[in-house]
Amino acid sequence: MVELVLPNDTNTHGTLLGGRVMHWIDMAAALSAMRYTGQPVVTASVDELHFLAPVELGETAVLRAEVTQAWHSSVEVHVQVHAEDMMHGTQRPTTAAYLTFVALDEAGRPAPVPVIRLRTAREARRAREADERRARRQLSRQRVLRESGLVR
Repeated sequence: MVELVLPNDTNTHGTLLGGRVMHWIDMAAALSAMRYTGQPVVTASVDELHFLAPVELGETAVLRAEVTQAWHSSVEVHVQVHAEDMMHGTQRPTTAAYLTFVALDEAGRPAPVPVIRLRTAREARRAREADERRARRQLSRQRVLRESGLVR
């Protein structure tokens, strides 16, 4: 996904608003998750969102999304954002995030997703790391539910 950074997308420093890049990340990740699952999806979590460098007014934000792991009804997607100076043909990393999506059936209930096919050592490593992040997310979710009084 590629987005041109226009004045309405920027803050008073002339750099891309964090909320705008977060919106674009969610959209790119959702599209990747829907392509992978072949079903509608909803965002279940966003974690490890890192703003590494700003994207300047007039640059393009290039977003690359990749499914890293699939479980019963959910997938994890990694998104990397690069700022591109089209006049010079250069790119630099600016933002990275992991998002989890749940696939939905026609009734809006969680639906099974395809098993991920790991073809390379890099994909296998990323899938293992995704499993570790999932375990941390589940612990964090239980803590949040307890603290909010929704679960004991």
